[in-house]
Amino acid sequence: MRESIIDISREFFFEVLEPILARHFPEETRATAFGVFGYGSEVLRLDDEYSADHHWGIRINALMPEALYRARGAEILAVVEREMPTTYRGHNLREGFSGGRGLSLTSLEGYLQRTIGLTKVPETYAEWLSVPEEDIIHVINGEVWRDDSGRFTAIRQAFQGYYPEPVRLRRIAHWCRYFSGMGVYALKRALLRGNEWYANVTFTRALRLGTQLAFMLDRQYYPYDKWTMAYFVRLPRMAAPLLPIIAEAVRLSTPWERKLALLHAMSDVLDETMVADGIIPPHPRFREHPSSGYRLLEHAYAEILKQLPPELRRIVPVWDQVHLEAFHSEYVAALDMATWDGLLNLYPAE
Repeated sequence: MRESIIDISREFFFEVLEPILARHFPEETRATAFGVFGYGSEVLRLDDEYSADHHWGIRINALMPEALYRARGAEILAVVEREMPTTYRGHNLREGFSGGRGLSLTSLEGYLQRTIGLTKVPETYAEWLSVPEEDIIHVINGEVWRDDSGRFTAIRQAFQGYYPEPVRLRRIAHWCRYFSGMGVYALKRALLRGNEWYANVTFTRALRLGTQLAFMLDRQYYPYDKWTMAYFVRLPRMAAPLLPIIAEAVRLSTPWERKLALLHAMSDVLDETMVADGIIPPHPRFREHPSSGYRLLEHAYAEILKQLPPELRRIVPVWDQVHLEAFHSEYVAALDMATWDGLLNLYPAE
């Protein structure tokens, strides 16, 4: 089994990097959080033989206060690069995520802003709903080995406590609306009209939203799409009843009418869980309509909205990675094309 880059990076930090920092920058080191966290499969221990073809290698993520980073960051990186070995346990330190230094140093506020769109823990319902859920994973994942000030650790712990309940319910309501209205209902209409393009689009969307909704019902954050099923199988309640449904639904050999029926079965599991959890009251069993299909979770959508504080009803939760994409656009625009093509493993054909 491949040794995790987290474990190698941890040994590298304590054996090589921390002594350099302690010798030259003791005060700055005490103000900084160190570990491996953030972006990439390796921080989730999900890296495999394909992960190493870009942005992979020994990495130490480090976050310090914005003012300190502006005043001392460049000097710290210059000293580290000068004193760092070129390799460690067979790993080239110039090939990893950190851009050639073995240390990825930035400001705490800057990291949070480009990841979750805030520089602190959300304080209002609106702020909580402005954070893309999959990017919360980039704050709480991986490991933190040293954080003398405790600032980053406190932020991680606040997010690990999960959403305030009204926020969770607002998100559940929104996902019910989209899973049912933009998914199950839309697939029914697409099949009635023979619209195969829209059937593919709306089926995939429904399956994604229903799976994400299962995470919310188990009070766990869902990750970026690529890692969703690796996390889904660990859900304590929702994995067992939904995995067989999902496994059959995604097969290319499953006929479209059966795919729709499986989404109906998924609707029933999600609805029954919300009733059992007291999120919505018990209700009679509904039947499928010949043209509108089975819009069951839009019933739950309305039930939940009626319970929410008025100020929450009009706030639409953010779920795509808008803050990270804003940062990524600036990052890519600053690179020369040869560097960017190299990161993409795009090379001229022979």
